Amino acid sequence: MSDEQRFFDFLKERIGLDVASVGPAIIERAVRQRCNALYAHSSDEYWQKLQGSRDEQQALIEAVIVPETWFFRYPESFATLVKLAKARLAQIKGMRALRLLSLPCSTGEEPYSIAMALLDGGLAPHQFKVDGLDVSPLSVERARAAVYGKNSFRGQDTEFRERHFVAEGDRYRLSERVREQVRLQVGNVLDPGLLAAEPAFDFVFCRNLLIYFDQATQRQVFEVLKRLTHEEGVLFIGPAEGSLLGRLGMRSIGIPQSFAFSRHSEPEPVPAPVSLPLPLPLPPRHAVPPAPRQRPFTARVAPLPVAASPPPVSDAASLLASIATLANEGKSAEARLACERYLQHHEPVAQVFYWLGLLSDVAGNAMEAQGFYRKALYLEPQHPEALVHLATLLASQGDVAGAQRLQERAARSSRSADSELKR
Repeated sequence: MSDEQRFFDFLKERIGLDVASVGPAIIERAVRQRCNALYAHSSDEYWQKLQGSRDEQQALIEAVIVPETWFFRYPESFATLVKLAKARLAQIKGMRALRLLSLPCSTGEEPYSIAMALLDGGLAPHQFKVDGLDVSPLSVERARAAVYGKNSFRGQDTEFRERHFVAEGDRYRLSERVREQVRLQVGNVLDPGLLAAEPAFDFVFCRNLLIYFDQATQRQVFEVLKRLTHEEGVLFIGPAEGSLLGRLGMRSIGIPQSFAFSRHSEPEPVPAPVSLPLPLPLPPRHAVPPAPRQRPFTARVAPLPVAASPPPVSDAASLLASIATLANEGKSAEARLACERYLQHHEPVAQVFYWLGLLSDVAGNAMEAQGFYRKALYLEPQHPEALVHLATLLASQGDVAGAQRLQERAARSSRSADSELKR
């Protein structure tokens, strides 16, 4: 067994992490950090320390898990949640509080966003409760503290910060009213008995987690999620995970950009995919399945109107930053306009074609996305995000060999970048 493989296997066993999903360089870097912290002179010495200390095992997990989250990430999901929650309350005639789950909850931004969205949407505190679980005790501790820096507030719409937070220097403390709605605890989704004594949840948020697992672990985790989600409930996932849920018996509820799924009687007959790495934090591909049978409480929601195009931006760097901001906020139409403006006034660069590919991918235009990704790779052959997204796209179309070649290129690029950092 190689020095690295034993660490890969340890993380696979403890948290289900598939090394291909993040690249070996991330794990190798975390191991080096922990070696330095413990003054271990070799990986063998560190391995011995790791085996003899549960605290160090958790420390390595913490070093690998780098939370990348912010309040109201994928805002359309929260707008959809409010409408579905009101419909669900009407369906159950208000006889009990709605139950919601955020898993993994990371440092708390998601479960607190759920609570703020429902309170701002008109629900009373007694009408819902939110549970948040995460495998990281450190993340849960930070979530309980509920004090956040500016990095947790991204995008142009930060009015909620004025309503629900109090400024403390350059940080913001969440109000007690919101905190009281959320219960936070440590939990591992690989535990088949996770929350076994709890009633099922009306709404479950499990976003950008399944993409870090291999196929066998994805199915294992999905069975846990299915048990946790009420039969009439809704599961909110990450944009890249829609095709997986379709194969496992779930269907999109049909609200654009919500990434919300409900149960369906028969899984879609789609060939099994290859587990591939996906970059974060931006939304990758989202294949749009056929319109589902309307759920009892999923009232139809009209798509949000597209806002006006962004203001003029003079220099290329600022316009690229504007594209990234718009894409991160889920404003696909505006981001695409900004890409087109860039290409009209500046020399083409790989990053713009990557954004166009990503936006086409999210919209379900697979062939268009593939063309844009290839243009990005023509301009920058080792563009890491374009490599992994195109690989995922090819895998979903059954081109396993082509996907594998791109995956290997992405891995080589990751190792090369890591080598540069060592110099």
